[in-house]
Amino acid sequence: MTLTQPIVVESGLQNLSESQEARETRSPNQELLPLTAKVNGDELEIGGCKVTDLVKDFGSPLYILDEETLRATSSQYRKAFKRYYPGESQVLYASKAWSCLAVCAIAADEKLGIDVVSSGEIKTALQAGVNPDKIYFHGNNKSREEIQLAVKSGCTIVADNWWDLENLAKLALAGVSHKAGEPTRVMVRFTPGIECHTHDYIKTGQIDSKFGFDPNSLKEVFTFLSKQPSLSCVGLHAHIGSQIFELQPHHDLADVIVEAFTEAIRHGLKPTEINIGGGLGIRYTESDDPPSIDDWAKTVCGAMVAACNKKKLPLPKLLCEPGRSLVGTACVTAYTVGSKKVIPGIRTYLSVDGGMSDNPRPITYQSVYRVLAANKMSEPLTEKVTVAGKHCESGDILIKDAQLPECQAGDILVVPATGAYNYSMASNYNRVPRPAAVLVSNGKVETIVERETVEDLLKFDRLPERLAGQK
Repeated sequence: MTLTQPIVVESGLQNLSESQEARETRSPNQELLPLTAKVNGDELEIGGCKVTDLVKDFGSPLYILDEETLRATSSQYRKAFKRYYPGESQVLYASKAWSCLAVCAIAADEKLGIDVVSSGEIKTALQAGVNPDKIYFHGNNKSREEIQLAVKSGCTIVADNWWDLENLAKLALAGVSHKAGEPTRVMVRFTPGIECHTHDYIKTGQIDSKFGFDPNSLKEVFTFLSKQPSLSCVGLHAHIGSQIFELQPHHDLADVIVEAFTEAIRHGLKPTEINIGGGLGIRYTESDDPPSIDDWAKTVCGAMVAACNKKKLPLPKLLCEPGRSLVGTACVTAYTVGSKKVIPGIRTYLSVDGGMSDNPRPITYQSVYRVLAANKMSEPLTEKVTVAGKHCESGDILIKDAQLPECQAGDILVVPATGAYNYSMASNYNRVPRPAAVLVSNGKVETIVERETVEDLLKFDRLPERLAGQK
């Protein structure tokens, strides 16, 4: 059979006979579809399950998460750091990409730690069975209550600003700790002054950023920490952004962060860890060309070893925090086609039963996605359409000028690479309940997030008595 939808060929869809070992050698962040994606006649299968069957059984929109891809990605990160870094290392999953019990539990089972940014993410990670020793709490405006929860749970606090340090000191003075007499583990985040080519909203390494201490204030920060016996400065953190295709900025970060690490030692501190963040991009369309996980790890590990050797420092424990590149391409979203509007000579709109409420990235970041017809995989691409969401917003457009087979109501469309920042940023705009999510593996499917109902939304509404019963 000749495959007619380019995504199938160009995303590296394997033959049915391809071994699991062969699949795991491909870098999932460079794929358009999950590693287990296959075509069976006209039907797209993921994790051994037909997408059309999943929609029939669980409804749509539907997030479909492939367990094998998520595990393969986690394994590749972990093994690459062991391969290229002679010292101790730890991969953390940046759970803001998608924080739910199942994803965190799989990450923990793959020996990953978790990066969290709220009490909700802390509790999700803990309930999923993540060891608090491997939970790192970020955020530029942590509440005192959130910090207290993290400290009592035994998490490491990534101090982003003076507000964090002052609250940590006050809590310590009040006797708040994980174990009596044991200092709270603190990392210091600073802006390294490294910019990269990505969307302005997801740049974090430049000096003009809401995240992290200004590098010029680090001496004052280290002096403060040196006088706080209840706080143990275990290391430094820096992050330069997200969805990055360049390797040079990651290479450059090593010298900057090692210099700050040396300054901390000069102030009498005893840091042992360096966290270089994450940021590796993924492939959303055929034109995207991100580096592989292996190449990224080789670059950052090699640069860190060279920077430490230059300063004659023993190698610190090296941490990284991938999020998008861990879970992004492991998931697709399935939609059912509804209305179709043809404007002769201008555009054809194909509307689906979801949109900006389950994928806000196109309207927020002008993100570009690919789409395919899951029940017409062998049919020729004869139509150029704009896939529109169902929401009352002209900007609710998922994909412009998509090439698809001729589609009509009831057909199933699949948008790949929706594992990162889709469910986690989903909303109830237009009072639309959020979709369900399922985990697929070897032909088996399990619900990992229940579909919301309108009754769920109304549950938190309160009608004032004086308005009750009014017509």
